[in-house]
Amino acid sequence: MAPSIRLSPAARSLFDEPLAIAVQGLGPRQQVTLRTSLRDETGELFQASARYQAGDDGELDLTRCPALPGGSFSGLEPMGLLWALQPQKPFRRLVKRDVQSPFLLQLEVFDGHGEPPGRLLAQAQHERVFLRDGVRRVPVREGRIRATLFLPPGNGPFPGIIDLYGTGGGLPEYRACLLANYGFAVLALAFYSYEDLPKEMKEFHLEYFEEAVNYMLHHTQVKGPGIGLLGISKGGDLCISMASFLKGITATALINGSVANVGAVLRYKDITIPPLGFNSKRIKVSKSGIADIVDALNNPLEGPDQQSFIPLEKAECCFLFIVGQDDRNWKSEFFAVEGSKRLQAHGKEKPEIVCYPGTGHYIEPPFFPMCAASMHLLVGKPVEWGGEPKAHCEAQIDAWQQIQAFFHKHLTGKPSRTSSKL
Repeated sequence: MAPSIRLSPAARSLFDEPLAIAVQGLGPRQQVTLRTSLRDETGELFQASARYQAGDDGELDLTRCPALPGGSFSGLEPMGLLWALQPQKPFRRLVKRDVQSPFLLQLEVFDGHGEPPGRLLAQAQHERVFLRDGVRRVPVREGRIRATLFLPPGNGPFPGIIDLYGTGGGLPEYRACLLANYGFAVLALAFYSYEDLPKEMKEFHLEYFEEAVNYMLHHTQVKGPGIGLLGISKGGDLCISMASFLKGITATALINGSVANVGAVLRYKDITIPPLGFNSKRIKVSKSGIADIVDALNNPLEGPDQQSFIPLEKAECCFLFIVGQDDRNWKSEFFAVEGSKRLQAHGKEKPEIVCYPGTGHYIEPPFFPMCAASMHLLVGKPVEWGGEPKAHCEAQIDAWQQIQAFFHKHLTGKPSRTSSKL
């Protein structure tokens, strides 16, 4: 019997779902190298490889066989060939631009453990998709709003969430659509560097975000009385500002967010919140030219920088802080703890804080490979994001469950229906 790759699900799976990989038809205890390859929409190649030894029966099941030293990872890692994918050019981060098309994953099995790899024994392709069948993608161009709404299958109404990304700008949709697969109506909201929105991050007007909140509150497919907010990085402090000043917010989840306004002036009616100061002399640059910016921002508890602290005690919602304890972008754990102190000092409910050791800044949906360093638009050079690949991968799986459970609890009053399949 010729060697072949057996996948479950066989042809396609959701990007955030586990994929079972096995090889059959090998020789008893045969040594092989498995390699995965994936190209993003710009043509950038991401690859991972691992060394294995088949069992006495010539079977190799990644749920039971540990990877041997010498590849991208070692040990029992059934999903290692996905989370260990790394760009072949440095400083590239895997993102999905068009959620309506899948990522095509190539799997190859080579004979032996050599470099370069030996003879090709088997190969397979697998589609990693972002939209579950029946999820609707609706571009939104109402008033000033530039966004995409994802609606689950069925009649609704559904609990509603606004999803914000960070300083990269544009309109990333992949987290919003993956979340919509689990029964949420999710609005991926652009706020700069997209279509006719401001090109640069100089100042933001909360009235724009208020328009998006009102759009969701009045949508027939969105279950009231309030909605949720989800933000990462700069999107996190924008969500805190929205929760602090706008009505109709029930639950706010932040992924490595700041409790101080960062990077641009924030205005709302007659209120102005200046951006937190920073000192570029505190940026350390390694021999390889990668910047460590974790100490660059000023302390929002001291001096004039206190004006940048967002008055989150005004918020009428529950908070969840997701924290990567090795975040090298800024001090996410410090921000979460100070936000918690501020809320409790004003008699508000203590927020949930979930901390992940060995986890960096970009906590993405499950099985996105960790990005150790990439270009930072505001810094103008590559910066390190922190994290250790295996710990970071495990954190992404758990954080995804925590976020869904938090929104199910506070937006529907029911516990989460999802359970981790790992």
